[in-house]
Amino acid sequence: MLNPNLDTIQLLNEEYERYSRHLILPEVGLAGQKRLKAASVLCVGTGGLGSPLALYLAAAGIGRMGLVDFDVVDASNLQRQIIHSTSWVGKPKVASAKHRLLEINPFLQVDIHETALTSENALEIAKDYDLIIDGTDNFPTRYLVNDTCVLLGKPNVYGSIFRFEGQATVFNHEDGPCYRCLYPEPPPPGLVPNCAEGGVLGILPGVIGVIQATEAVKIILGNAPTLSGRLLLYDAWGMKFRELKLRKNPECPICGPHRTITHLIDYQEFCGIPSQPDEQPNLLEGTVQELARRLKDGKDIVLIDVRNPHEYEIAHIPGSVLVPLSEIEEGPGVEQVRALLHGSALSGRSPELWVHCKSGMRSTKALSILTERGIPGTNVTGGILAWADHVDPTVPKY
Repeated sequence: MLNPNLDTIQLLNEEYERYSRHLILPEVGLAGQKRLKAASVLCVGTGGLGSPLALYLAAAGIGRMGLVDFDVVDASNLQRQIIHSTSWVGKPKVASAKHRLLEINPFLQVDIHETALTSENALEIAKDYDLIIDGTDNFPTRYLVNDTCVLLGKPNVYGSIFRFEGQATVFNHEDGPCYRCLYPEPPPPGLVPNCAEGGVLGILPGVIGVIQATEAVKIILGNAPTLSGRLLLYDAWGMKFRELKLRKNPECPICGPHRTITHLIDYQEFCGIPSQPDEQPNLLEGTVQELARRLKDGKDIVLIDVRNPHEYEIAHIPGSVLVPLSEIEEGPGVEQVRALLHGSALSGRSPELWVHCKSGMRSTKALSILTERGIPGTNVTGGILAWADHVDPTVPKY
C-alpha cells in the first residue's frame, strides 16, 4: 500500500518507543512510520542478499514481509547469510528467516513461500505485495522477477554480487528502465560462475543488501530520490563506488511501447539452460565410489583436477594432477593432459582419464573440451565434495 490512508494506520505505544529514532527524523516522522507499517514487501531469496535486507526491513518497521525460498540452510551459507544460525543447518531457510525476523520485530507479519519462484506461481505470489526485492543469484530468476514486476506494475529493487563486486539499482519505478533494458540477453550458460564456484567475500552481500533495504524504505516513504535510472557499482576490495546512468530501452520487449512479452515465459529455456540432464553433452560419468574402487584395485588412472590452485591447496584427492579449467580452455592444458596419458602409454599401460572439480560442473566443461580434442574420459559426479561425503570424510569441504 504505497499510498495508504494514514488515518487508518495506528502505532501501539510499544511501537512509538521502538521507532523513536525514526519518528524524530523530519524525513520519516509519524506519517512515514505509518507508511512503513502499511507496506508489504516480497523478498525473493533469503540468502546472502536476502539476509541483511530482510533483517533491516524488519527492524525498520515494515508491516508485512513475504519470503520466497525453497532451499535449506547449509553450513557453507553461514559465512555470509547472517539471518541463519548454526542450529538451523539442514532446516528450511524460510523457517529460519521467519524465526529470526520475529525475534527482531514481533509486530511484523511474515508470510513464507517455501517454493521455487516459477512462471506458474510468480504472479500469484507477488500480486499482493507493494514491491519486490530481488535477492537471487541466477539469471533465469532475475528475468522472471523483472517480468513479474513489469506485468504487475511493481518496483523491482535489484542487487547482485560476485567475488568482491556488487551492484544495485531500482527497476520499473518512476517510469525508469527495467532489467531487460540493461541486459536484453542473458550471458551464455556457464560463462558467469555462481558463488559456489567463484567465491564471494562474506561481507559483500551485507553492503549490497543494506543498499537494497534502503531503497525499499525510500520507495515506501515516497519522498526521496532512488536508484531508479542509476546503477550503483561497488568494489569491496578496492573500496570504491561508481555509478552508471541507465535509460529505458525504447525497443525493450516488455517495458517498451511495442512490447512483445505479455506473459511469463520459460526462463530456463530463455537463458539457454537445458531442462533435462540428458540434454548435456554425452559424456561418461562415474561415481566417487567407483573411482575409489578402481584406484584401490590398481587400475592405471590419470586423475585430473580442474579447479584453481588455491582450491587444490585446501583439499585434493591423492594422486590427482592439477590442470585448471582455464588452461584447458586456452589450450595448453589440453596438451598437458595428452602428455600425461601418452607418458603412461609409453610405459606399456592403458591409462583411464578421470576428471573432477568441486561439484562436477567445471569438470563437465573441461571433459567436453578434451573429448572434442580426441581425449575422452570419465567425469567424476559430485566432485571432491562427493569424495568427502562418500569416500574420505577427513577431506575438508568448502
